[in-house]
Amino acid sequence: MHSYEVLKEVLKTTSAKQIAAEMGLSLSLIYRWTEAPREGANTGASNNPLDRVEQLLRATRSNAAPHGDTRIAQWICEKAGGFYIKNSAMLAGDKNLIPATNAIVQEFADMLREIATASADQTVTAAEAKNIRKRWEELKSVTEGFVRSAEKGEFLARRD
Repeated sequence: MHSYEVLKEVLKTTSAKQIAAEMGLSLSLIYRWTEAPREGANTGASNNPLDRVEQLLRATRSNAAPHGDTRIAQWICEKAGGFYIKNSAMLAGDKNLIPATNAIVQEFADMLREIATASADQTVTAAEAKNIRKRWEELKSVTEGFVRSAEKGEFLARRD
């Protein structure tokens, strides 16, 4: 879905007037964000806020962050009451069900080990909580990769 289509859907349940008033923008600009971009009019000033976030992610790409600095996405997700989960690259091209399943089980075991170690003394420090969070994010990422592969039909039985 394109950014302008997302915004068009949002305006079905949220008042454009309210958005304009709260953001201090014109109503016409809010409605312009719901239109497909015109050829050659791809200037920064005319892009909607979602396009601008995408541009910011592209501008922060590096070898270490090929999709951009994910702290941007994480911040947006937190503002929406959620948490950013990176898609796993682990399953890319791997169509073997057993190794993919084992990867999820191993990540789950690693997370449980982290929790057990942290809680052994009846307290969880900030550093321990950070390690638990890291393991939790890895588990969610690997599981998301598994689910995406399953949805694509990559684990279907092959008939030769």
